[in-house]
Amino acid sequence: MKTPQIEAAWKGTAACRNCAIRHLALFSELEETDFQHIHLPIEELHFDAGAQLYGLDEPARAVFTIRSGMVKLVHVQADGTQRIVRLFRRGAVAGLEALVRPSYEHIAICVQPTEVCRIPREVIGQLQAETPRLHRRLMEKWYEALSVADDFLTDLSTGSARQRLARLLLHLTAEQPEQPVRLFTREDLGAMLAVTLETASRTISEFKRAGLIREIAHNLVLCDRDGLMAAARTD
Repeated sequence: MKTPQIEAAWKGTAACRNCAIRHLALFSELEETDFQHIHLPIEELHFDAGAQLYGLDEPARAVFTIRSGMVKLVHVQADGTQRIVRLFRRGAVAGLEALVRPSYEHIAICVQPTEVCRIPREVIGQLQAETPRLHRRLMEKWYEALSVADDFLTDLSTGSARQRLARLLLHLTAEQPEQPVRLFTREDLGAMLAVTLETASRTISEFKRAGLIREIAHNLVLCDRDGLMAAARTD
């Protein structure tokens, strides 16, 4: 007979097996027998835009697979200023430092309504001990996180403000080029592109005038990817 804790875990693992984004997620390579090692609940959680997944120096008790929506990862610099150093989208794993650190090293904030799976650190530890498949997948996610973070910071920290904004919009439209994207607040754009709020506002206005983006609703734009690729290459 299952205890309430095991019953809760079983419901979570059933959802994992049937997850629509399982091929993208941390548990993609697990087999049916691997799920019997999970004895803590994996929670499906919904967060509104602006809500925090976790904060700087909070105890790191879980990792989070992003099912839908978007999460920004904020680094607080020594002088107290904030820099957005990564965007997590569907299939990404936030909070991987929980596997090797006692506390989170950044602030993770939902940019839009977001659904996540919260996976307790103990679950990852159990599965790592029982199956090499999860260890391999974890290493892939670590490498992916480092690679994406390096590209993100390089693309958005070099060149003119115009080039940086073009690269960001290309990044946001990469998965669905024909779909509109929601612009970040000017404050967030400044924190991502390392430019002032005034420069972010001016560059957005320039892109609208040039037809590189077309606003179809408040802060919702369609992007001219060919034009943006040209803007990303030239100052």
